[in-house]
Amino acid sequence: MHNSAARNKPRPMSPHLQIYRPQLTSVLSVLHRGCGMGLGAGAFAFIAWIAALAIGAETYSLFMYCAKSILGQLFLFGISFSFFYHLCCGIRHLVFDACFCLDIKTAYLTGYAVLAGSALMTAATWLKAYGVL
Repeated sequence: MHNSAARNKPRPMSPHLQIYRPQLTSVLSVLHRGCGMGLGAGAFAFIAWIAALAIGAETYSLFMYCAKSILGQLFLFGISFSFFYHLCCGIRHLVFDACFCLDIKTAYLTGYAVLAGSALMTAATWLKAYGVL
């Protein structure tokens, strides 16, 4: 019945990522998880900001110097995008959990809406922070 050669052959683990082409929904799901981890890093930065404020003016000045650097601004920009993306994607998943928008066309449409909404909210936040808006 069973061929011993077939029985000893290693089988791929499921899902086999080398077989499947990435789809928008799977990429958005991975990005949602990644942004959640990024928000954890943002929480540590927030705690460091509060601690620097509590320690004293010199420490706070050093923290703000780092936050205002190019690298600090990129980090804060990433955290703000992560926040808005995680928020929009979480709302999208609540809609899915209520059994709405589950067909492929609407799932893709809401996925693009999440990306656009996150980008717009991030841009609006940074434009407001720099006094453009």
